[in-house]
Amino acid sequence: MAALQLELANGHAETRKPLVPDDVRGFMAGAFSGFAKCTVGHPFDTIKVRMQTCASGQFHGPLDCLMRTVRNEGVSAIYKGVTPPLVGWLAMDSVMLGSLTFYRKVLRDNIPCNSFLHREEAHGVTLHSVGHGLAGMMAGGTVCVIATPVEHIKARLQIQYAASKADRFYHGPINCLRKIYKSHGLRGIYHGFPATLVFRSFFFFWWGSYDLFSRLMHQKTSLSTPAVNFWAGGMSAQVFWIVAYPSDVVKQRIMTDPLGGCLNDGVRRFPKWKDAARAVYQDFGIRGYWRGFIPCFLRAFPANACALLAFESVMRGLS
Repeated sequence: MAALQLELANGHAETRKPLVPDDVRGFMAGAFSGFAKCTVGHPFDTIKVRMQTCASGQFHGPLDCLMRTVRNEGVSAIYKGVTPPLVGWLAMDSVMLGSLTFYRKVLRDNIPCNSFLHREEAHGVTLHSVGHGLAGMMAGGTVCVIATPVEHIKARLQIQYAASKADRFYHGPINCLRKIYKSHGLRGIYHGFPATLVFRSFFFFWWGSYDLFSRLMHQKTSLSTPAVNFWAGGMSAQVFWIVAYPSDVVKQRIMTDPLGGCLNDGVRRFPKWKDAARAVYQDFGIRGYWRGFIPCFLRAFPANACALLAFESVMRGLS
């Protein structure tokens, strides 16, 4: 059991052959992780996106945003835009966690054991937290291919404030997808791709800290493996959001910026990443990079703790 726990927490190879190959297990378990994350986290995400993109003074805070959203648009409004991430996060987490498992294996097996990416433990040589961070960063870059259109469509749906679907510019995710593609093609669908790459490069801190927290809890506490997965998953997600949040604010500003042209949705403001970053500071000062942080931070622990618990539990079940 000890060897199995170390494998799950740190990506180690097991001595016996698993029921399902490691790479396949990662993709399958990732789908369960995506479902758990979306179910728990989407209402928080809706408030976060609205706080990040609203005009100055529109809401007095996240609680005011939540109350006015529910009062004006109904309870279902906090799940606006849920279809893209519900479908997309199944694919996103499957690709991210599957590729994470793959990159861990590549780094572990192909980098010399005396490099800074490895550490020695009683059972042998395995990846250091830095190695897990690099694997996470590479997995974050990989999943951008799926994450960009999913997050782009989701964000545009979340900032529509009309209670009636008929009064909204986009009537749903498919309608949004069709309108953007018709006017701007595939490039329009992938609007915000560079900003997504910047944001997901911070996955280095997520997966590096997840390995660190997991090892410390196994060594210093008597918590069960599922409990370690839950607490390490939640805390590492909060580390990630603390360092990555300003880049997410810039990404959301870009993804909700009018595309212009024949879509006729307004005039585009941010042709480049630096334009959006500068506009946040000009409009709101340094505090602008932290708008909506509270609902994001509150969401980070439960959503990602449940997601990592689901991922590791399925990994164990398929081993």
